[in-house]
Amino acid sequence: MTETMNWPELTKILSGELKNLRGGAPEVMKAFSSMAQAALAQGALDPKTKELIALGISVAVRCDDCIAFHVKAAVDRGATREEVLETLGMAIYMGAGPSAMYASHALGAYTQFAGANVA
Repeated sequence: MTETMNWPELTKILSGELKNLRGGAPEVMKAFSSMAQAALAQGALDPKTKELIALGISVAVRCDDCIAFHVKAAVDRGATREEVLETLGMAIYMGAGPSAMYASHALGAYTQFAGANVA
């Protein structure tokens, strides 16, 4: 991945592929969707905080596709650059050097999605 990655476009492409997967494995994907909804529901932690946690995990496990979706969701829920940077700091702390590289991907994605929300 490079800094020229188009993160919003990646989420559109992945969404199409996930739609195909839902058609091919509907019961599995329905169960996954239900689990996601339950995990993201308002509770002791608000959905924005939960998306930031998911972003940190995405960086630590080195999943660019996950980073794309969770940065978008965090931005959509009002996450600030400072909140994203603190989340990335924790991910780097937990995942060391490789997480620092993926944190740079996440920051690039945040910049694109946040800019798209301003425009």
